[in-house]
Amino acid sequence: MGTLRTVCLTLAGTALAGGLGAAALVWGGFYNVAATQEHWQSVYAVLETAMHRSVRWRARDVEVPPLNDADLIAHGARCYQAKCVQCHGGPGVAQGDIGRSMQPLPGPLVDAAQRWQPREVYWITRHGIRMSGMPAWQHRMTDADLWAVVAFVDHLPQLSPADYAAMAGTEWKVSSSAGGPAGGTPAACGPDMRPAAGPADVRRGQAALAQYACSACHAIPGVAGSSPQVGPGLATIGRRTRIAGVLDNTPDNMALWLMHTQRVKPGTAMPEMGVTPQDARDIAAYLQTLR
Repeated sequence: MGTLRTVCLTLAGTALAGGLGAAALVWGGFYNVAATQEHWQSVYAVLETAMHRSVRWRARDVEVPPLNDADLIAHGARCYQAKCVQCHGGPGVAQGDIGRSMQPLPGPLVDAAQRWQPREVYWITRHGIRMSGMPAWQHRMTDADLWAVVAFVDHLPQLSPADYAAMAGTEWKVSSSAGGPAGGTPAACGPDMRPAAGPADVRRGQAALAQYACSACHAIPGVAGSSPQVGPGLATIGRRTRIAGVLDNTPDNMALWLMHTQRVKPGTAMPEMGVTPQDARDIAAYLQTLR
């Protein structure tokens, strides 16, 4: 019994010392957050392992559509050129200044197919990787666009620099599988700006507030942030009578405001963030709960 008590006290003491040491490291400012200093290899290995395991677990049930359609791959090449090449580069194309200056370094994706299954590439592209600089494209690209990027990344090892340059820079037709109109004009690689088709989703609206960087300017209950003072807090937005002093506070008017701030109130300091109609409906539904 005495031995067990000693072991428990030792473990508790070790945990307490570790906690105090971590607190001192944080509060004392001793941890260097500069991106000019690399992670220690041991820290990098732990983070890399955690990331791989997390992605594989969460992507395990993703259903992968056919990815060998030439038009789909071509659409993915244009999406990749528009959204990905600045951080990951491409065959014969270096990463941009942003990608080369990040820690951890976002490496080339030529070998991605050796390390990731297509369903995992889709999950990463859709959801991003927290604290890595890898953005979530869920609200910036349609699902068809996301799968087009996956198809292109899967095809990437087969491309020479000349192949990549031709594929990313020439006209191509877009089939319905790539989410765009058939014909010779490339479809835009971006969010779905069609009228909202589904019912409002409060939980999705809460998540969208962060993805549209609303919490960078507004303190929003339920959305993590650093208590910014740029715009008014939204803690009681649901019970306010007016939006920006010009619209009655209804869900439809809030969605209109979120999409077209400059049209509703020309010259307002609140920029237009490219909010899609469905996302605007979802965000408005969440804001109505803040009372």
